[in-house]
Amino acid sequence: MARVHLKGINTVRKRLADGTVRIHRYHRATGRPLPGEVGSREFMAAYGDAERSIANRLKGTFAGLIADYTASLEFEQLAASTQETYRRQLTAMERPFGDMPIAALNDPAVRKEFTGWARKVAETSGAREADMRLAVISAMLTWALENHDGVVVNHLRGFKHRYHSDRSEMIWTPEHIAAFMAVAPVEMQRALILAVHSGQRQGDLLRLCWTQYDGAFIRLRQGKSRRRGKPGPLIEIPVTQALKRMLDSIPRTATTILTSRSGRPFGKRNFSKQWVAATRAAGIQELHFHDIRGTSVTLLSEAGATHQQVAAITGHSLRSVAAILDRYLARTRGLAEQAIFHFENSPRTDFANRLQTGRATMKRGDRKT
Repeated sequence: MARVHLKGINTVRKRLADGTVRIHRYHRATGRPLPGEVGSREFMAAYGDAERSIANRLKGTFAGLIADYTASLEFEQLAASTQETYRRQLTAMERPFGDMPIAALNDPAVRKEFTGWARKVAETSGAREADMRLAVISAMLTWALENHDGVVVNHLRGFKHRYHSDRSEMIWTPEHIAAFMAVAPVEMQRALILAVHSGQRQGDLLRLCWTQYDGAFIRLRQGKSRRRGKPGPLIEIPVTQALKRMLDSIPRTATTILTSRSGRPFGKRNFSKQWVAATRAAGIQELHFHDIRGTSVTLLSEAGATHQQVAAITGHSLRSVAAILDRYLARTRGLAEQAIFHFENSPRTDFANRLQTGRATMKRGDRKT
């Protein structure tokens, strides 16, 4: 019998008086019993009936729309991390809005209902969480406009965000990096060096394999750049000498470059937990791993790289590079030092550099003739 993997099944084991164990299975969402062995004709028929009963019950409701959206090809084409976030948010929305008729989504009043609910979410879970939930609903409604007969308008398009984050000064300075390297485990030190020298996201670095490094280049396709099921463009990053020394010294105990102390690939949660512990030990409170990506952009620019050259390394669009530099670069000490160096050494500013205070040659009240 073929092995099958089905979701939403509760298995209950009951020991009888004679010592034997009888197994009962139930469909979790409906509570219906599922007779027979898993995968048998009898079992699959009962499971199918239970699933169809849910679909019929949800048809024409907000919960049904969620089910259709998460089962769609467009949803499957999202990055895995995005899917995980969306599923979490959509699950939280089923309780307050699950039985809402889809027709109600076309009523302009629904915007006020959603934003009023988000206001309560902001009070308990923060403005960022509230904005995220509204953004996910809006994304689903945008999908439904082209893929679902019942939705004809997205009343959440352009909703007013409550959360505003200014991370314009959130870059890793040499002092931050030195403090981190002094206390962080070697596994975290490797991650920081790789991030600084490549400008890549945490998820892409955790997935980076040895087969993507040939001693001179790192080649990867960013997970976030995938669109409509197609992989993103290939990024080829020349390896700096410092990064090469680090990579060539790492024991190859797994397929991935970054590994835990046990030599196994990092799980996302395990890595995040260790990273937070290392930053706290270094006395770093406000900086995130993602801030290293913006730091790399500023370092490349300060080193003289053009916007196009920065984008070729980090995978940003030219517009994103310009936006990052607009937020970060104008506030870095390195750029200020460069500006003063040019000011002091340019012939065009020689007159300004010779300015000094002196005794006035014109007496008060004198006029030129």
